Amino acid sequence: MPEDDLAHFVVAVVERVPIGAFEVARRPGGKPQYHPRLMLALLIFCYANGIFSSRRIERATHRDIAVRFVAANLHPDHDTIAVFRRSNKAAFEAAFLQVLLLARESGLLKLGTVSIDGTKIDANASKIRSVRYDRACELRSKLAADIAALTAQAEAADAEGLDPQALPAELARRETLKAKLDAACARLEEDARAEAEAARPDYEAKQAAFDGKKGPRGRPPKPPSDAPPPERQSNLTDPDSALMRRSDAHEYRQAYNAQAVVCADGTQLILATEVVANTADAPSFDAIILGMQAGIGLPARVLADTGYASGPAVAALQKSGVEPLVAIGRTQPHRPYDFRPPPAAKTPRKMTEPWRLEMRAKLETEDAKALYKKRKQTVEPVFGIIKAAMGMRQFRLRGIAKVATEWTLIAIAYNCRRIARIQTA
Repeated sequence: MPEDDLAHFVVAVVERVPIGAFEVARRPGGKPQYHPRLMLALLIFCYANGIFSSRRIERATHRDIAVRFVAANLHPDHDTIAVFRRSNKAAFEAAFLQVLLLARESGLLKLGTVSIDGTKIDANASKIRSVRYDRACELRSKLAADIAALTAQAEAADAEGLDPQALPAELARRETLKAKLDAACARLEEDARAEAEAARPDYEAKQAAFDGKKGPRGRPPKPPSDAPPPERQSNLTDPDSALMRRSDAHEYRQAYNAQAVVCADGTQLILATEVVANTADAPSFDAIILGMQAGIGLPARVLADTGYASGPAVAALQKSGVEPLVAIGRTQPHRPYDFRPPPAAKTPRKMTEPWRLEMRAKLETEDAKALYKKRKQTVEPVFGIIKAAMGMRQFRLRGIAKVATEWTLIAIAYNCRRIARIQTA
C-alpha cells in the first residue's frame, strides 16, 4: 500500500469519530462483533471508489488489496454491511463533521463563500410503480371484487374436495397489492388534509376581506379541499420519492433532490447536505445554511441560482449575518449558435418585491458579478465527480430518512477523495 493511498486517510479520519455515535446490532450465537470503526471505514472507502452494493463490498474484501487493508483482512457479510449502513446515521454525521474539522485544522478549509445547489439522483424504485389517486381508487374496487370471487372459489373447491393449490397464491398476490394501494390512498389523503389545514388561515383571511368589502366583490375565495387531486401520484415501492426531471429537456424519473453546500474558496468540499422529495429548492434554502451553525459554522456569504429565490429565506439568512447572492431571473443568455431554436420571446415579469429589486441591483455590481461566477464552477463540478467519477447515480436505500443518511455517506466519501487529492497535489 503506498503511503499516500486514500485508505490511510480514511482509517485516520474514522479513528476520530466518537465510539458512542455508533449503533451496533447484536449478533446471536456468540459470534464476534466487527468493530464499528472498521465498518464505517469500509463503507467510506468503498463509496469513494465507486463500490456501493453491499454484496460487491463483501466481494471486494476478498479481492481488493486496499479494501482488505481497510477491513483489517476481515470479511463482513453483505447483511451485516447493509444493516450497519441503515442504522448508523449518527455515526455518519459525526464522521462528516470530523472530516471537515480535520481539513480546517490542516489549513485546507477556510469558511467564507459557499455555493448551494441540488441534483436529481434516482431513487431505488421504478417510476412505473407510481399510481394516480383516481386510478388507485378504481383498482381497489376491482381488487376487492376479485378477492371476494377468489375467496368464494376457494371455499367451494374446499367443500367439494378439489385441489385448490393455486388459489391461495393468487389470493395473496391480490391482497398484497390491495394493501399497498390502500396505503398509497391513505398517504395521499393525509397529505391533502395537511395541505388544506395549512391553507385554511389564508382562506379565512381572504373570506373575511371578501365579506367586508362593499360594492362589486367578484368571485368569492375558493375554500381549500381536503380531497387529493385525481392526478396526484404515489410510488408503491418508495412512497417518499417523487417524479422529477432535471429540466424541461429531460425525462421524468423517480428520484430525490439531493442538496449540497460547497466551499467556493478553493477546496470544493461539501460542507452540508440535505435531501428533499420535491423539485423545488427554495423551501430548504435557509434551513440547510443555518443548520451549519451547529457544525462547521456559518459562512459569510452564499451563492445560489434562481431556484432558491425566496423572500423569507433571504430575510432569515440576512438576519443571521449571512449575505445571500441569489440570481433573479435568467442568468445565462441564449447562445447565439445554439443548435436548438431560440425560445419564444416573453414579456418579463414586473418585479414589485423590494428584496428582489435590491438583489437584482446588487448582482449588477462588478464585485457581486465576480463573486457569483464562482457558483457554477464550484458546486456543479462536485455533482459531476459524484456521478461520473464515483459512479453514484442511484440511491440504494428507500425512504427519505435513510436516503438522507446515504447522501451524507456519499458526501464523506467525496470529501475524503478531495482532501487526499489536494494533499498529494
